[in-house]
Amino acid sequence: MPARKTLMILVKMLFLLLTAAPVFAMQGHIPLPEGIRADTILVEKAARLLTLYRDGQRIKSYRISLGGKPVGPKVRQGDMRTPEGRYRISLRNEQSRFHRALRISYPNTHDLRRAQNLGVSPGSDIMIHGLGERFAWLGRHHYLADWTEGCIAVTDEEIEEIWRLVPDGAGVLILP
Repeated sequence: MPARKTLMILVKMLFLLLTAAPVFAMQGHIPLPEGIRADTILVEKAARLLTLYRDGQRIKSYRISLGGKPVGPKVRQGDMRTPEGRYRISLRNEQSRFHRALRISYPNTHDLRRAQNLGVSPGSDIMIHGLGERFAWLGRHHYLADWTEGCIAVTDEEIEEIWRLVPDGAGVLILP
């Protein structure tokens, strides 16, 4: 085999390993100790990453999809943006069309004030949810496209795990 062709194959393999390794590490099923519960959810929009914490210690991370226009904070209803700020898990929807959903307490007082000053509705119903039947075909590669209306999406299997690990009232910090 010519040296150039061998080199190209090695470069491609290295690229695949480097880009896939973090995904496999996060997507792989690692059993968690029984009864462990998260007290904080950190969402890093730019990294497309949701991480669960307990007493400041990382429990597990998940790749996420965001609203269709993910840069910047949510300002108004229909802007396709995912909010930024401090929130809480305020409600559970077991019958969500996106499999299961945990409602985030958006809008907070800062969001309400900003929307009022602009004379717009801030919107509501921002959730962490699964893919549901309509987007199930995306599978574990769902994070490669931002497709929600402002919510945070994970796979159905991941929302099942998050559902078990995150109690109502847990803190949610969404960073740019």
